[in-house]
Amino acid sequence: MDATKSEAFLRLAATLLLLMTALLVLFDSQTKLIYSSILRKATYKDLNALFVLVLVEFSAASYNLLQLVRCCIASRFMPGLIVWHKNLAWICFLLDQVAVYTVFAANSAALAASFLAVTGSSGFQWMKVCNIYARFCFQIGGALVCGYVASLLMALVSSISAFSLFRLYSSKHFLLLKGK
Repeated sequence: MDATKSEAFLRLAATLLLLMTALLVLFDSQTKLIYSSILRKATYKDLNALFVLVLVEFSAASYNLLQLVRCCIASRFMPGLIVWHKNLAWICFLLDQVAVYTVFAANSAALAASFLAVTGSSGFQWMKVCNIYARFCFQIGGALVCGYVASLLMALVSSISAFSLFRLYSSKHFLLLKGK
């Protein structure tokens, strides 16, 4: 399997996991009766980190989908003859790096906020919310696992992107393009 097909497969898997993460968080809600008269519904909008996570995951999935189309066009119409332009390779590499770090940061922020929902904080007098909304918390936890796996796959895609970029340069001279 050549690098373009591997990249396309990894991008497809990452896109599906990113969409699954965003959709699990977006559609997760649980309603509970609190103090025998108050109905309270927990959604992703209750925690700002989860709201940002949904936006970042959808954006990253869209980006990966566009790059997947680029991979499919390159492998279908130019098999074995993928000569990258240096500037396009740099743009793809840098955008891949930004996407990976942004998705990882959003997942980590959501994990930190969710950890407070699980453990609470007596110093701030925050109660343990996951004792009340257990199903909601378990689904958010599953979504975060999917998000971290997607981050890992995107890091692998980024390494393929780095390989595609740096194979254009000479190994003997610093930042000098290889001759044709």
